Amino acid sequence: MTPLFRKIGLAIAFSPRAEAMLAETIRLKTIWKSELVLIHVGEHSEKEKEVLEQLLQNHKLTSKDVTVDWRKGNPSKEILKACAEQKIDLLVTGALRKEGLVQHHVGSIARRILRKANCSVLTLIQPSISPQPFSNIVVHAEESPLMFSTLSVACWLARLDKVKWLHVAREIRFYGLTMTTAEQATEGEYNKLKHDLVESEIDNLQKSLSKIPHDEIKINIKVFSGRSGFEIAQFAKRKHADLLIIEGPTRRLSFFDRIFTHELEYLLADLPCNLLIVHSQFKAQEVLHA
Repeated sequence: MTPLFRKIGLAIAFSPRAEAMLAETIRLKTIWKSELVLIHVGEHSEKEKEVLEQLLQNHKLTSKDVTVDWRKGNPSKEILKACAEQKIDLLVTGALRKEGLVQHHVGSIARRILRKANCSVLTLIQPSISPQPFSNIVVHAEESPLMFSTLSVACWLARLDKVKWLHVAREIRFYGLTMTTAEQATEGEYNKLKHDLVESEIDNLQKSLSKIPHDEIKINIKVFSGRSGFEIAQFAKRKHADLLIIEGPTRRLSFFDRIFTHELEYLLADLPCNLLIVHSQFKAQEVLHA
């Protein structure tokens, strides 16, 4: 079996959470049968090398089992360069908790990486030294050219981790329907149109899922309307999800997007759970044969 994420990169810093981040990434490396590249930007004297070696030994690995990429310079630029040069498929990063709040947010360095990364990115909010498989996954199956690939990645992960539930969520907008029918339909007719639209979206998702192996995975399909980003985050919270999967932006976020909160920017400001952003590099057929 060819691993979907052939090469995983971990942006590691020698912080209190370093071992937990390493443990989580090693779990993924093991079950996905991937290579692991550790990226450190900063000082790397013999002391740092010894600390890293000890961390690896704590999890039955040595520096010979992984690739260690020591770098100096601007953290975000060097991490992005490492991802490109090492041909990394998935970069693992951490998120921080806002002081005094229960919300988690992604810092400025990670945000720059997420906007410009040429690979998928997994952001972990509460890494553990004793990591557990994902149990509840929510995937945002947005209607787009990348939807099928993103859905395929979600099913692939769900099968490997034997999740309890995979929640497939799609957002629809009733604004156009409201404008079209406001002066022509009765309230009953309008509600029926909304119901038919929801049923059509559910049917489309079921047709897509029928083309993707998902045996023994319990799947829940949810169609909702509301503010982009906000509703998917709230849905993930209600379902006690431990992983939310969304597709990456197909274009660089503009200055306009960052003033008027883009879906991705909203999620990064208040993460409901671990977040996987699937890069557009994935082709559906490649995922299906992984």
